[in-house]
Amino acid sequence: MKGQTYVILTFVFVILIAIFAVTNVESVEVNYFFWKRESPLILLILFSVLMGGLLTMVAGSIKYFNLQRENRQLAENIKRLKTELSKYTTVEFDDEVNQQAEDTKANNHHD
Repeated sequence: MKGQTYVILTFVFVILIAIFAVTNVESVEVNYFFWKRESPLILLILFSVLMGGLLTMVAGSIKYFNLQRENRQLAENIKRLKTELSKYTTVEFDDEVNQQAEDTKANNHHD
């Protein structure tokens, strides 16, 4: 459901930007760093939206990959610690057993 909401909001946003851009078709003078030039406002709007989207995507991708790397490192640490702990105990660790223990602890805490 969450993914569908993002897709719908994206389409709405794209439609609004397209309508805004199409209603602004006159030429404007743009001051580039070393020269000035006349450009259609619609192209400037679309170019600005495109560059903003690309920069947002790059920033999000960097954050995503950093979180993936951190998650992988933490999973390796958990595995290493479970292996080390199993040397000293006879209890085997199972994710389902761990979840049940946490649920029982949470239920007892609320009582």
